[in-house]
Amino acid sequence: MNRRPFWPAVYFLACALALCVAGMRAAGADPEAVPSVHPERWPKLQPPLARDPLLEARVEQLLARLTPAQKVGQLIQADIGSISPDDLRHYPLGSILNGGNSSPSGDKLAAPSEWLMLADRFYQASASASPGGLPLLWGTDAVHGHNNIPGATIFPHNIGLGATHDPQLVRRIGEITALEVRVTGLDWAFAPTVAVARDARWGRTYESYSENPGLVRDYAAALVEGLQGAPGTPQFLDAAHVLATPKHFLGDGATEGGRDEGNATVSESKLRDIDAAGYEAALTAGAQTVMVSYSSWRGAKMHGNRALLTQVLKGRMGFDGLLLGDWNGHAQVPGCAAVRCAAAINAGIDVLMAPEGWRELHGNTLMQVRSGEIPAERLDDAVRRVLRVKLRARLDSEGPPSSRPFAGHYELLGAAAHRAVARQAVRESLVLLKNRHRLLPLAPRSHVLVAGDAADSIARQSGGWSIDWQGTEPNQDFPHGETVYAGIAHCVQAAGGSATLSPGGEFSTRPDVAIVVFGEHPYAEFAGDVATLEYSPGDKHDLALLRRLQAQDIPVVAVFLSGRPLWVNAELNAADSFVAAWLPGPEGGGIADVLFRSPDGAVRYDFRGRLSFSWPRSARPAARDQRPGEAPLFPYGYGLSYGDDGDLPQLPEGEPAAASPATAQ
Repeated sequence: MNRRPFWPAVYFLACALALCVAGMRAAGADPEAVPSVHPERWPKLQPPLARDPLLEARVEQLLARLTPAQKVGQLIQADIGSISPDDLRHYPLGSILNGGNSSPSGDKLAAPSEWLMLADRFYQASASASPGGLPLLWGTDAVHGHNNIPGATIFPHNIGLGATHDPQLVRRIGEITALEVRVTGLDWAFAPTVAVARDARWGRTYESYSENPGLVRDYAAALVEGLQGAPGTPQFLDAAHVLATPKHFLGDGATEGGRDEGNATVSESKLRDIDAAGYEAALTAGAQTVMVSYSSWRGAKMHGNRALLTQVLKGRMGFDGLLLGDWNGHAQVPGCAAVRCAAAINAGIDVLMAPEGWRELHGNTLMQVRSGEIPAERLDDAVRRVLRVKLRARLDSEGPPSSRPFAGHYELLGAAAHRAVARQAVRESLVLLKNRHRLLPLAPRSHVLVAGDAADSIARQSGGWSIDWQGTEPNQDFPHGETVYAGIAHCVQAAGGSATLSPGGEFSTRPDVAIVVFGEHPYAEFAGDVATLEYSPGDKHDLALLRRLQAQDIPVVAVFLSGRPLWVNAELNAADSFVAAWLPGPEGGGIADVLFRSPDGAVRYDFRGRLSFSWPRSARPAARDQRPGEAPLFPYGYGLSYGDDGDLPQLPEGEPAAASPATAQ
């Protein structure tokens, strides 16, 4: 970490230096290590929901009935893999979650009915143990659909949705996701990710809609309204909607080297204007929860940054919902551990995500409350925020999960109408980067060779956060799913053509065209961090396949599956047409929809996708805005349509010469 010493700046012009230092110490932070923040320079927002005196009175009534132990319980979130409904009778926690690898009874293929039954059990246990009968909240990482549930609709990851440049489509995706989450009895989606990723080496780049903060702003508002409904309308957090969670506040897309959980050294103005753009829009759209980032800003961990969490987010930006930590993120605050962290609560986090250590954390936090290390007013403020969100989510009146209007309607999971929207999103996310001699669109009556080791793999199409955390599930775990090969075969066979699957590219009958599907293997979070932007360094079997087919004078269409733009100059050279397909999810037929003409020769769907990230000219390990004088190979907004000249000159396949001393980083 690159820590920079700063003397403590005033939070407000009227704030005396001694008071500021005292405030930082109360938050458990070292004032010599916390960078200066100027809340008055941040956007001043008004909460989208007017203050409701009746709701606030109800909050105060509930608060007055809670014991200190029950108050502390509202501040802790456990993972279902380490807690049972019966535990809630002894530890009155306010919320639970299922992590990326958590599921009922540890069975990641558990039927939706098991999720609903477990939700009922947690509801009954928490309601019976809580004064006023207010139950817990259950949160889930529904980041591209209700992606932990086999058979639910899974959409393209955010980077692909960014290429559609269509906020209305994203809003509809939010609505469908919320409805399917409700089918299983859950209340809360940990989405959207509104990071503005600037270094594609980051393993979470595919969770970012764009490098453009304006597009992220539009999408953040759209997805939050899709999940929650529009504030001020009867649909807001009704039975068809769930709580949204813009994440991860703040600066996770700007870390040095694109390192997950790393350190962002950008200026405060860039942090505000670029990284916070999605939060400004999400809060205006009514987001009720925000998740805090693992990352640091100028050496200070966000989980302990009182200036940004309390002074900026809750104060200046007017956020009156609950602020949630990430998975044991509080343990990274200096002086803290997974089971003890007053500093994160004092900094402004209202709910600590403590997947396994929640018992000890509850006991330690209760002692810190009784000793005054966590002030009573901070405790009550956090509990008020949790209760306010629960009441806005109508937990006091909805009844058990199984009694709610859409619960148990399992026919809605992966419903044909929902998958049609996912397939539309696939079609509109595809970006055509090259189309030599207008090879595409293809005639469906052709003999098509489908090659590449990703051609028949739904896991490769879907990426991380798909059934399990790292997204490595076999095809049979995706009911309704269709691989790229299966989608192509269905398309051409219906028109009288044929499709042969050969991952290695071998054939006995010469094909009219070869479609090679290749790309990154699934990953999530830090597992996806890379050192350079070179695609598959050290393993060039995909390139060898493309070149072998090219040498046989077979027209080659490359379909590239990836969670980020990568340096693929050699692969671009070895293909006649090159499609950036991102991580489209299980609707592989959406790719065939665009690649092939209809049987009568008409163009069914043209390419509409346009890059939401600029495409790198080199593999050099540097963020896009750290390459002065180096234009991208394909700029933001680039993408060919069928009417365009799709030829490309031969691209250099060696790394460009080192930058001159005047421009070197």
